[in-house]
Amino acid sequence: METWVRFNAQSQAKERVIRAAQYTCTLLGYTLQKGGAAAELKKTVSQLEAHMSLTRKLLRLGNSVEALEAAKRAIHLSDSVLRLCLTISHLNRAMYFACDNILWAGKTGLISKLDQHKWSQRSFRYYLFALILNLTRDVYELRLLIECEERYRATKCPPSSYPSTTLPADHLSSPSSSVAPATICMPVMSAWLRRQLHLLVTVLYSNPPLLLDLLKNSCDIFIPLDRLGIYPTGPGFVGACGLASSVLSILTIVHPWLKLKP
Repeated sequence: METWVRFNAQSQAKERVIRAAQYTCTLLGYTLQKGGAAAELKKTVSQLEAHMSLTRKLLRLGNSVEALEAAKRAIHLSDSVLRLCLTISHLNRAMYFACDNILWAGKTGLISKLDQHKWSQRSFRYYLFALILNLTRDVYELRLLIECEERYRATKCPPSSYPSTTLPADHLSSPSSSVAPATICMPVMSAWLRRQLHLLVTVLYSNPPLLLDLLKNSCDIFIPLDRLGIYPTGPGFVGACGLASSVLSILTIVHPWLKLKP
């Protein structure tokens, strides 16, 4: 099993490069359509995109095994939230790859009379569930890091150095204008929002793997949402998101330290 996983990892970089080329074709096709290009050129780009997609499906044969192995590793994590999110995410990825393999067999004619639309929709549903869980994991880790940063700052600076988030007692009991409390609350809320935004930027800046994973999953999620008709965005936006997430994935392969672990 481990030998197959190592062998399969060698094809992942090629698959990511071809994925970037595929979504470049998607974006290019949309641009040509908007620009009123010749029908023959648009047909050529569309055919190239289809060939790229089929090639990627071939390279993903057996990825279900890797996803199942990842699920077996994730189930032993000590953090219950990470264990739940990652295990179910990997299981959904395994089902996505299995459906994708069946779809490849149908497109190549190995399985005749296959309902390709049904299997395509089924694979995108599993892909969407996996991405939702991945984003949940990213937000959870982000929240933990923000809390850690807040505790660190609290040890360095006394609480009195932060802007007060409560109204003075005399304002609460004063029978003066009802607009006054709202007017006082606005700068307090503004200061709190600025502090939270600064915390968010600080945490993401100091954790590039989490930032890249969050951006990649945020881009990827629009692809199944569009394909399933849940939130149609059009080929141009899908192509741009797919290209951006592919470039981010290639970065994590070229620089392994940028890959979020576990």
